[in-house]
Order: sequence, then structure tokens, then C-alpha cells
Amino acid sequence: MSRVAVLSSSSVYGDSFHCSPFSGLTNSFVGFSRNWPNPNATQWSKNMESHLRLLPSVKRNQISRPEASSCSLGLAQELTCYKVENTGKTDGDQDLFAEMKQRFLSFKKQKYLEDLEHFQALAEVQYPKFMVIACADSRVCPSIILGFQPGEAFMIRNVANLVPPLEHGPSETNAALEFAVNTLEVENILVIGHSSCGGIQALMSMQDDVDSGSFLEKWVINGKSAKLRAKAEAAHSSFDQQCGHCEKESINRSLLNLLTYPWIQERVRKELLSIHGGYYDFLNCSFEKWTLDLKGSSIEGGRYSFKDQAFWY
Repeated sequence: MSRVAVLSSSSVYGDSFHCSPFSGLTNSFVGFSRNWPNPNATQWSKNMESHLRLLPSVKRNQISRPEASSCSLGLAQELTCYKVENTGKTDGDQDLFAEMKQRFLSFKKQKYLEDLEHFQALAEVQYPKFMVIACADSRVCPSIILGFQPGEAFMIRNVANLVPPLEHGPSETNAALEFAVNTLEVENILVIGHSSCGGIQALMSMQDDVDSGSFLEKWVINGKSAKLRAKAEAAHSSFDQQCGHCEKESINRSLLNLLTYPWIQERVRKELLSIHGGYYDFLNCSFEKWTLDLKGSSIEGGRYSFKDQAFWY
């Protein structure tokens, strides 16, 4: 466990492409543009076709209308659904892994061997100063954006960078928190959100009190309090603006949720641990950072206070 640097709660399904349960929801995780409300089915299909051409082992099969109706997309009847099937190795696969190999060999030559003593020390033990909770979005990589080097940050990434409260039970996120705080004794927890977050769009789009059986819904519901506050405070704003408001609100709620864990709150009170929020806007490449002020914050009242705010651009 002590050698593990990154945990991830995301899952990859190799046999099929699952249609989204959210009517009209565009998937910003794969670069689809926002288009609210329901996008035109033909345009959606074109976008999907373009995206799937980038995948080396995809069969594009048009599904008959009765089968397509099982996809709860809420789009036009002529919507084309797709199945992703394992078709074996292709030239595209080989090209991708050939490039990956070169990246690894470049890392080994230019970083690992150049700083061999440091990496050998890391092989024995790690002393990261940060625990980072970031989104699983492929466009938001903390090590690239903030320059974390091996051994500097213990990380977990999940959809919408959410921290569930203690009463919601065990999850990959609080398991990683427990190890980082109690075993590694990190000095900082940083929750990083970002612009155009597909997880937040899903949260803001889903109907309350409707259980679709979706894993995504069951996860993002952890941000429901942020959703309610965002809708109340930005009631007269556009949907995109409400999502932007919720992206930051959900970070702040996660900071408060961290305090529901007694072993985190105790270390914060003893000033052995600091809790920070961060927001990366990749539309203009800016980053906001703030620190939770325990004295002015209340878990019960959902009230938070900040200090040491900064804006990098």
C-alpha cells in the first residue's frame, strides 16, 4: 500500500458502450460540447461517430429500433446506439502503445535515471505533503496542471471530485483519505474541481427522488446539497451558469464533508492538517485556490469561511 501513488474509482467497460440515463445530457468527459436542452439526434450521432473513429477497436453497429429504445437517452427515435467490442489488436493499438513505450523510456532516461537516488528512496517509503482529490476527467490531471512530482501527492480521482460525508459509508475516496491522513500523515488535503464538469452536469440534470439504477446517479447524489444551493442562488441564471456555480459549491461542500471524519477534524483543530479547495478553468487556463477556515465554518449549518485565497492566471 505504501508504494501506491494513485487510486482511481473510475471503471472501464470493455464489452459495451452504455447509453446515458440522462435525457439530453452531453458527455463532456469525451469532449462533446454542451448543448442544452436535448441535442438533435442526428448531430449527436455524428458527434459519437467522430469520437468512435478515434478508438482503434470499435465496431459501429446500428441497432434496431426496439433495442435502441432500451437506451434511456430521451432523444429522437432514429438515434443510433453503438456497441464497443474487442476486435483484437489493430495497427491503431500498436501505434498507441508504441507511443506510450516511447514516453515511458523517455521518463526513465530523462527523470528516473537522472534522479536515481530519489526514486530508489521512493521505492522504500513515501512522505507526500498533499492528499489530492480530483475529477476523473481526462482533461484534468493534477500532476500536469500543478506539477506534482512522484512522491509529492497521494491522489484519488472520482467523478466530479466529490467527498461523501462519513454517514454515507465506505467508498474508495474515504478509504484513500483514511490511509493518507492516518498512515501517511499528509499535511494538506486539496479538493480540485474544474470547468465544464460532466459529473456536475449529470447531478444538475437528474430528477430528484427518481432511482434509475445508474451507478453515476448513485455517486453524484453525494453532491445533492451543492445542487440545491446552486439552484437556489442562481435560480434566474442559465443552466450552464448554474452548473458553473455548482462546480464550486460542490468543492466547498466536500471541504465541509471532510470535517465529518473525526480523525480529519481532530488534526485540523490541532493545526496538523489544512484543507484546501481548488478550481481549474481550462477554458482560460486559470486556477483558484482557497483554504477552509475552521473557525468560521459549520458542518451542521452548511456554513463555510475561507482564508488565503489566490487566483493564478
